Amino acid sequence: MPFLNECGIVCALGDTHQAIKDRLLARAESGIALTDAWSAGRQLPLGCVNTELPSMAHWPLQHRSRNNQLALVALQQIRPAVDAAMARYGADRVGVIIGTSTSGISGTETALRQHAADKTLPDDFHYGQQEMGSPATMLAIELGVGGPSYVHSSACSSSAKAMASAARLLNMGLCDAVICGGVDSMCAFTVAGFSALESVSTKQCNPLSANRNGINIGEGAALFLMTREPSAVALRGWGESSDGHHMSAPDPAGGGARLSITQALQRAGIDAAQIDYINMHGTATVQNDAMESRVIDDLFGSQVPVSSTKPFTGHTLGAAAAIEAAMCWLAMQDDNADGMVPPHLWDGESDPALPTLNAVKPGTRLGRPLQWALSNSFAFGGSNATLILGRSA
Repeated sequence: MPFLNECGIVCALGDTHQAIKDRLLARAESGIALTDAWSAGRQLPLGCVNTELPSMAHWPLQHRSRNNQLALVALQQIRPAVDAAMARYGADRVGVIIGTSTSGISGTETALRQHAADKTLPDDFHYGQQEMGSPATMLAIELGVGGPSYVHSSACSSSAKAMASAARLLNMGLCDAVICGGVDSMCAFTVAGFSALESVSTKQCNPLSANRNGINIGEGAALFLMTREPSAVALRGWGESSDGHHMSAPDPAGGGARLSITQALQRAGIDAAQIDYINMHGTATVQNDAMESRVIDDLFGSQVPVSSTKPFTGHTLGAAAAIEAAMCWLAMQDDNADGMVPPHLWDGESDPALPTLNAVKPGTRLGRPLQWALSNSFAFGGSNATLILGRSA
């Protein structure tokens, strides 16, 4: 069984477990703030990371990027456990599987602005910074691992698929430990792209609301050390499917979403009634929330606690699935014995066209440890992924 032994996370809520739990569970305080840093003078609410990032001045140019700096922040939090795993198993038995969608494109944006002004490129620019494989390559070099090392890039499902791939490597016996998860960094490219699709909200995103009108872009990283060594939380199930319905819109009937969820339940060996909490994809776009809420209501009913944590962090794209799995992981630790679950931040105005779900109110407790958590990620192009985390007996 693939266990999630350690977790490193950095996002708009902070860069330590305690800071993130305080803002997420105790205070229900969003990390989203207005800024025009990535939108050419237009103020937008974004989930930016304010943590001081490590210097990469000693790295070759092709590895220097904000994206890789965020990955290093998450790695630092789990580095002692990773080093111990490498010493135990050997470098060739350790893999690195990462999800991303932006990689180092923000550096390319800076370089192209300079080139447009004076026809030169910055001395610190290298095309390799925007390569999708960069985060996995950089982490593998940093750690000195010799096992499989690659990146999934399937938009919002990227890091869920990376975690599923890591589990398969363990189950096939190709690795004894895998550093897996996702990282994505803020860039004007994604802000402008989603704005062009009229999918960006000018206010804090409002999932499930009758007033929802789009997403907030965010950034961050979450990395797990996954091994077969027992620990408090395991990746008990995963499901993957593809709609092939539309480049950006979900299948309204939710066929692919339903398939990824049912696959994850079957792999975990549990019934839908056993799920204690669902972390929704919950983008606050009209079509996604409609599709997902109907599928959840059909499969789980209206009583299971649900929330979208994107109003806390913004939609971190390729890193979203890993960051949201990390929030479930934090809520499943022994220090949360009364089972506080991530709340749903919204205006409370339900959409009458949607089934009424049990949106988690701030401070909600299960009255027992959170045993089973399900997290959905539904991406452009119809790439769907579902993860199920379970506490060890």
